[in-house]
Amino acid sequence: MSPKRGDRVAPPPHPDEGRDLRFATSEAAKGWEDLCRQAPANTLAAWTELRARSDRPAPTSRHHQLKGSLSTAAHGGVDMEQWQYEVTGGGRIWYVVDVAGRILWFKAAGTGHPKATE
Repeated sequence: MSPKRGDRVAPPPHPDEGRDLRFATSEAAKGWEDLCRQAPANTLAAWTELRARSDRPAPTSRHHQLKGSLSTAAHGGVDMEQWQYEVTGGGRIWYVVDVAGRILWFKAAGTGHPKATE
């Protein structure tokens, strides 16, 4: 998704600092904007934590690898670990981890609880 006039300016990735965060889908980009509008402080906290994510983070009540068939997902033809970050009571970010590229690909983001886990 290319930026256009009026879009927010995203900070460039710093080569020595953290992971790059990218959208894997247009729906994730739209859901991210919804989260930014609804819960800006929580969304910034999520962005900050995810940028600093280690290769093997300890799961928390708000941040963990999904279970069962959702524990992995394909991106670019490669199966990767799929994690969830709880931004608000219902708002979630689902992302896959590209370890080699040091990229977290946002597969889904939104203000409501994902239907796939209900």
